Amino acid sequence: MALDLFKRVETRKGLFAVEKITLIYNLLTSILILFLFQRMDHPWHMLLDRAMIAAMTFLLMYLYRLAPCKFSAFVRIVIQMSLLSYWYPDTFEFNRFFPNLDHVFATAEQFIFNGQPAIWFCHTFPHLIVSEAFNMGYFFYYPMMLIVTLFYFIYKFEWFEKMSFVLVTSFFIYYLIYIFVPVAGPQFYFPAIGIDNVSKGIFPAIGDYFNYNQELLPGPGYQHGFFYSLVESSQQVGERPTAAFPSSHVGISTILMIMAWRGSKKLFACLIPFYMLLCGATVYIQAHYVIDAVVGFFSAFLLYVVVTWMFKKWFAQPMFK
Repeated sequence: MALDLFKRVETRKGLFAVEKITLIYNLLTSILILFLFQRMDHPWHMLLDRAMIAAMTFLLMYLYRLAPCKFSAFVRIVIQMSLLSYWYPDTFEFNRFFPNLDHVFATAEQFIFNGQPAIWFCHTFPHLIVSEAFNMGYFFYYPMMLIVTLFYFIYKFEWFEKMSFVLVTSFFIYYLIYIFVPVAGPQFYFPAIGIDNVSKGIFPAIGDYFNYNQELLPGPGYQHGFFYSLVESSQQVGERPTAAFPSSHVGISTILMIMAWRGSKKLFACLIPFYMLLCGATVYIQAHYVIDAVVGFFSAFLLYVVVTWMFKKWFAQPMFK
């Protein structure tokens, strides 16, 4: 199949949809920085980062005009998608000032299940095969995004910009929720209150504890496993006490599965085992409460519909003439 990656094409001028939504999120969070300026640790640095991201976006737009083709369009979009790794921990810089809400979610979990499934799950199945399977599923979150993105670029290019817009915009909506609904998840909250309190079903409010403390529980499971080590290393580097409710791992992976289903039933069938392991892993490794995973799943369908409507209503323009 000829991809014609570098074949010059007639293209429209201006920003792609995914670049527009990134700039909108950039602006909204910049305004929030100004409101919280006196309380933030490094507001000037954060504003400078946003200015550089905006400048890079416009620079890429103008450089693209020198050689408009599928490959250069792909580069523009993938760069915006890669910036999600910056925007995710950035949510913690805002919500660290707000009262933590883990006690609400842990109490609800206790009421519904008469205990903490995040504790039961990993303690019931500490075995190598189970641990490695769930950790593999959790780590597959990133390859899943890459696989679906490349599939649409190669086989469904006419839907590639829509796919990237829906994915990135869904992330941004989750990120806005994380800013104003500060829930860290069991792996941060349980060590903060002590495992004795957890075992007794006592879940005290801890206020802005995570503004000053960011202790992360070692992941449960078989600690010498290959995928266990991959997940543990990535969490130690990039994880923050933020983004637990709803689970974006479950929400975004569900959106990816919707995209896979619409694009290719074979692709969907190949991804479904990893998706199921990923959803289970969010609770198994204690990153989320069951409530987070359930709301993440159902919110994905709502987001897919709403964001697709947004794209068609305000952002839909063909990349190429």
